[in-house]
Amino acid sequence: MAIHLHLRNPISLGPVFISVNATRFYLAFNPLEIGYETKNLEIMTGVMDQREEVFAVDWEGPNDPENPKNWPNLKRWRITLLNSLFMFVSPVSSSMVAPAFSEMKLDLSIHSDYEAQMILSIFVLASAVGPLIISPLSELYGRRPVLHITCLIYLIFNLACPFARNRSQLMAFRFLSGIGGSAPSLGGGILADCWRTHERGVSLSVYYIFPLMGPAVGPIIGGFIVRYASWHWMFYATSVLSAAIQVAGIFWLPETYGPTILRRRAKKLRNSTQNHRIRTPYDKESRWDGLRHAMIRPFKLLFTQPIIWVLALFIAYSFGLMYLALSTYFAVWIDIYKDRPDIAGLNYVSLGLGFACATQVCASLNDTIYSRLKRSNNGLGKPEFRIPLLVPGVLLVPIGFFWYGWSIQARLHWIMPNVGAFIFSLGITTEMQCTTSYIIDAYSIYAASAIAATTVLRAIAAFAFPLFAPYMYKSLDYGWANSILALAAIVLGWPAVWLFWVFGEFLRQRSPYTAQLSD
Repeated sequence: MAIHLHLRNPISLGPVFISVNATRFYLAFNPLEIGYETKNLEIMTGVMDQREEVFAVDWEGPNDPENPKNWPNLKRWRITLLNSLFMFVSPVSSSMVAPAFSEMKLDLSIHSDYEAQMILSIFVLASAVGPLIISPLSELYGRRPVLHITCLIYLIFNLACPFARNRSQLMAFRFLSGIGGSAPSLGGGILADCWRTHERGVSLSVYYIFPLMGPAVGPIIGGFIVRYASWHWMFYATSVLSAAIQVAGIFWLPETYGPTILRRRAKKLRNSTQNHRIRTPYDKESRWDGLRHAMIRPFKLLFTQPIIWVLALFIAYSFGLMYLALSTYFAVWIDIYKDRPDIAGLNYVSLGLGFACATQVCASLNDTIYSRLKRSNNGLGKPEFRIPLLVPGVLLVPIGFFWYGWSIQARLHWIMPNVGAFIFSLGITTEMQCTTSYIIDAYSIYAASAIAATTVLRAIAAFAFPLFAPYMYKSLDYGWANSILALAAIVLGWPAVWLFWVFGEFLRQRSPYTAQLSD
């Protein structure tokens, strides 16, 4: 461990006696600072007037084995995969209800398409609220306890959904389970804890396999459940899945947040030495002040950081498009192509293939591009080196939506809308991976709060887009409606790529949250 003794107001000092077994020693003034990096440190002080002692416990150099970034690869990959599974349940729950709209409308006296879409959208809306609480708490108390508590909240209220007797009860249970299901906002923070910058491309692609497959897998499973059972079993199935993953997490998901690990180390030293002045570099304020600052940090990031503004708008629109497609995709195959519910659900495979292919392509390209640009920049990495891979993403999304919409309006063979869906899901996933990598690289230990800040607008868009989708398609049909959406994607996406590539570093250097964190 590294222990630093800071002496403030160093005047009228009495004698200081130090017995130390250390490999490095340094002495600096203004203010006076005596520091050691050691595993065996004993400090005895005489009378010292008008000054305070602070023993700062930090990592024992870059290779500290307790630092999650230095854990064995097998352990880090296990954490990444389990983290991905935790984040899988929420998107499955959000989209699984799409095939059951007709049955729910009959059972719960729901009279309009708008109210039926609310069953899906209300869950996503809750994810605009949850991250603003969950992510800051994870940066104060650690990832592990916050993750398990929120997942337990999800489990309780998701299990209550099949017992709802009217639409109001179901909406309430879905909203509360959605707050508990906001755990995906912690996923990026856990990756930032465990992986160094040049390793995050591959780790992010593995992590995204399940969360991005979830929205496509949910309706496929839901279609078969609706055909062979009832809509109630959707919630039973996801509850069993969530419980199984939580049990696995109890045994195999350790705490990964560096400041929390250091606080535990400092607490252990305080108990063993009876020296209550031992602190970490992150304990510069009281617990209540820390909680207050942690809770307002996502709002400060959202309202004061231009990077977050642009990213939030960009991601929100892409996410809104994805949920618009997810919520209306089933109706395309039932109403236009006249498929059975179970067969209609299988068309979501095209979306799933797009999600899966993008994660695998980005896995090899993201870190490769980053490493090459880093070498050409004298070995200095920048978050902006994640931007080049964003270019194909912003091209594929409008192409896919044009293709998808006009294929449906022209009543072409069923493979054609699926090809369009594959193209835009490929583009959206590429965008999501690149922007998440950028946020993690730029905001480091505040990655969870930064992701939470962008999640607010993302969730609001994912809530709102499915609500106006039925009316838009009835008025404009699929061809013209999707053309408008594709043009808006061009207007938002293409300038955003240029803005981050040209001005990203300039904006980061003027941010108190990012300038000191870029490598």
